[in-house]
Amino acid sequence: MNYSAEIKKPERHFLPESFVITDWKALEPYYKALVERKINSRPDLEKWLKDLSELEAVVSEDVCWRQIRMTCDTENKALEDAFNYFVLEIQPNIQPYADQINRKLYDCPFTNELDKGKYFTYLRGIKKNIDLFREENIPLLAELGVQGQQFGVISGKMAIVVNGKEYTLQQAAKFLESPDRALREEVYRKIQERRLQDKAQMNILYSELIAKRHQVALNAGFKNYRDYKFVELGRFDYTKEDCFQFHESVKEYVLPLANKLNEKKRKKLKLDTLRPWDTEAEPEGQVPLHPFETGAELVEKTIKSFKELNPFFADCLSYMKKMGRLDLESRKGKAPGGYNCPLAETGAPFIFMNAAGQMGDVTTMVHEGGHAIHSFLTHDLELNGFKDYPMEIAEVASMSMELFTMDEWDVFFDNKEDLKRAKEHQLERVITLFPWIAIIDKFQHWVYENPRHSLEEREQEWMNILGTFSSSVIDYSGLEQYRKIGWQRQLHLFEVPFYYIEYGIAQLGALGLWMQYKQDKKSALDNYIKALSLGGTKTLPELYSAAGLKFDFSGSHIRKLMDFVGEEIDKL
Repeated sequence: MNYSAEIKKPERHFLPESFVITDWKALEPYYKALVERKINSRPDLEKWLKDLSELEAVVSEDVCWRQIRMTCDTENKALEDAFNYFVLEIQPNIQPYADQINRKLYDCPFTNELDKGKYFTYLRGIKKNIDLFREENIPLLAELGVQGQQFGVISGKMAIVVNGKEYTLQQAAKFLESPDRALREEVYRKIQERRLQDKAQMNILYSELIAKRHQVALNAGFKNYRDYKFVELGRFDYTKEDCFQFHESVKEYVLPLANKLNEKKRKKLKLDTLRPWDTEAEPEGQVPLHPFETGAELVEKTIKSFKELNPFFADCLSYMKKMGRLDLESRKGKAPGGYNCPLAETGAPFIFMNAAGQMGDVTTMVHEGGHAIHSFLTHDLELNGFKDYPMEIAEVASMSMELFTMDEWDVFFDNKEDLKRAKEHQLERVITLFPWIAIIDKFQHWVYENPRHSLEEREQEWMNILGTFSSSVIDYSGLEQYRKIGWQRQLHLFEVPFYYIEYGIAQLGALGLWMQYKQDKKSALDNYIKALSLGGTKTLPELYSAAGLKFDFSGSHIRKLMDFVGEEIDKL
């Protein structure tokens, strides 16, 4: 099947083409009309669902643009106010109507006549939303939506001075690749000291978020926020016990490989002990990888590498570039991190990141590019709700692209030695990310199982978990004050709680697809496209099956994949 990146914004049939969301008063009549409309047949119901989908897409795109603009410039108060206005003044008014609409759909006699294969996961999600809805949670969820964004505001102000010049923390990270060990240590300590300045502010913010989230869970009839969040995230296909098993498997099968890689790094750098500021470093006389200079160059080179895989992949990025949907370079006042934001009505998503000319930026770009391709592949699905795919498959889209593109990274590097180093960097990162995923996930389970913990208890538990999954090869002595606040740099804890183990589950899926790719490139890419095109219309195990994968994160499966990656690293 041929796919086109020249996606078109569909014509509106329910809302006027010129309609723009300004306030609740202008938006309410459309929700009211859907709640009050009579549905007398299956065709009536299908038309009603399409009108609902159109409204959801318009609302979703509006709030997404507000968030995009705010993260691109955290110092612009008007942009922050516009986002907060939606979250505090519009969203809370939508929620009771959304609940009425969900119940109307679920209770409609013609719902049983809908195609079970097509609508099963959609209706399962509707039932979940009905079960979770509580009127008293509306203001709490609105407050949480605004408060979570404060992480970006606080982090966006963080900068340090190196050699007389100011850098954001993302930009300063490039010095950690320098062969000059004294400079690396200086920059590492400056970054950590800058984070320490906001330690108390981050602690207060997180404590307030925990308390409100716990109350949301209690209001909805759950014992704790973890149990609530598992339902809200639609984790129908695995349990908290599976997460605990994943943690143990990482400790047993991934940590030894991470230690092996760190020992190799120590020897390569000719060091007696490996310190945290050494893990990204290059040996004396070896220049750090510098794959591009500007954001524009990063885009062009990524497009070239995507084209080698499939011209459609390249067309997606080219179209986004034409649409002005890329903001790639790091600057002061910009929120940290990177994301691909789907834009539900117009279709072409937005990629946001903080590029500073490092190898890690290439990985981020192709990762977010994978998410973007997922957005393009699902744009033509009939209902907005069909595009609500699970995060565990969304991250397969992005992480597989990191691995697929590796053989095409010669566009970034002129010589084979640099290309080899880039591939090593990527595969080492795949391994070393697993323990961090286990740390962040295990920490969140503890935090929300013990919501009334003290700051001292939080710190102690964090250090216990960190110690369990830290590489025994890296010497952290004397750095305890920095280690204790390591969690404060993780955006997900503040903005998207419990969204982290998905990276681990998806990385297993991505490695499975890469194994396929190594055997038959075309077949693997076909499976990739086939699975992503389904959006959220199938269950998670079915989506994995469509990609030719097993939905499995048992110890034996993880061990098999680690053996494969270890062999691929040895081949380099």
